[in-house]
Amino acid sequence: MSKKKGRLHDGGKKILILGASGFIGHAIYKELCNYFNTYGTYCSARRSFENNKQFFKYDILEDDIHILLNNIKPDFIISALRGNFAVQIQAHKHMIEYIEEQSCKLYFISSANVFDAYRKYPSYENDKTLSESIYGRLKIKIENMLLRMPKDKMAILRVPMVYGNGSPRIKEIKNNILNNQAIEVFPNLVLNVTNDDKLTQQIHFLINHDESGIFHLGSQDLIHHEDFTKEIIEHIGSFNPIYKRVFTSNQERYLAVLPKDNRLPENLQFSYQDIIDHHILN
Repeated sequence: MSKKKGRLHDGGKKILILGASGFIGHAIYKELCNYFNTYGTYCSARRSFENNKQFFKYDILEDDIHILLNNIKPDFIISALRGNFAVQIQAHKHMIEYIEEQSCKLYFISSANVFDAYRKYPSYENDKTLSESIYGRLKIKIENMLLRMPKDKMAILRVPMVYGNGSPRIKEIKNNILNNQAIEVFPNLVLNVTNDDKLTQQIHFLINHDESGIFHLGSQDLIHHEDFTKEIIEHIGSFNPIYKRVFTSNQERYLAVLPKDNRLPENLQFSYQDIIDHHILN
């Protein structure tokens, strides 16, 4: 891990979050906006974003990222973009062209799915990536573009399944409970997890200290997906949900990203139980 230290509260640092209207991107914006000069992008019109002078409309299919970057001139770009995969790759190519000519760093929100072809063990920062999924292969392609950049210009943040009261996963679980619909669980899947609060605190730390490299940002321990889901539901309230148990293989398979070389401070480490304890029924 880089030893370079940044100031703890630096309103002078200019941060641009691409995809700041999504669940993860907006959580990052809310975490950083009181400490840095923070901007975000949104695609579909919503009054709350249109009225916020720190937000800019950016349609990945139509708009040139160069124009946005030249207007804002960020010190850090955090990419939480979603959308058409081919256009995402093109947008990141243009970002990299900009960053290589400017004093700027890219933090790319990647995924545990870059390792989803490996089934027998959890994955660490310097393990070779290999994916069977289209989504995982997209993340690998963008990661490989970043890995060809100067090391001090980028950070790859690999994230496991993200939960949180406002997360799509928890919303789906609650909706299925209330509508008496089956909740899918994967009994053979071993994973680690995070939520929006823990993830954004970790990203805040990385920016404060101007860190570069590859980081695995999830719980320090592992749990089966079925057990995790059931514990969350028990924590939400007293229900008798319907479970649909899905077996994708006859053996246990891992989808977990654990830190080995780039460990964060102890106060930023957490367990899956910390994530479970966070959930309540709204």
